[in-house]
Amino acid sequence: MKNINIKILNKNIKNENFFPKPSTLGSAGIDLRACIIKKFNMKPNHSYLFSTGISIYIKDTSLAAIILPRSGLGHKYGIVLGNTVGLIDSDYQGEIMISLWNRSNNNYYINPYDRIAQMIFIKVEKVQFKIVQNFVDTSARGENGFGHTGL
Repeated sequence: MKNINIKILNKNIKNENFFPKPSTLGSAGIDLRACIIKKFNMKPNHSYLFSTGISIYIKDTSLAAIILPRSGLGHKYGIVLGNTVGLIDSDYQGEIMISLWNRSNNNYYINPYDRIAQMIFIKVEKVQFKIVQNFVDTSARGENGFGHTGL
């Protein structure tokens, strides 16, 4: 297990109920919470930026963190990430902020410390591009793009 440095920016997060953690032993994602002090009304078709009250420093350049939406919020209520997915680079040390978009036609209320997103850590393979005139091998797909395999 890797150690990732975390800085608590909001004193309420020291309460273990609000500390970022997976919900179950089998959870791949670590829940991130809205660090707000009162109930917030997300109006239909609007995006909002929420504080999480934490920052992390991954440091290891072979890792990155990905911020993903919570599937229940998206499916049941239309609450998804405003940027669809977030990327936290290994050298970023600022506060983790969550952009949420209410894509529904209804108001949705976020309560203080509601779970609003999840974070997973991924391996990052560093690459170097090599310019070629032609590819030595050709694939069966070749240059066939979007929708080339049908529905």
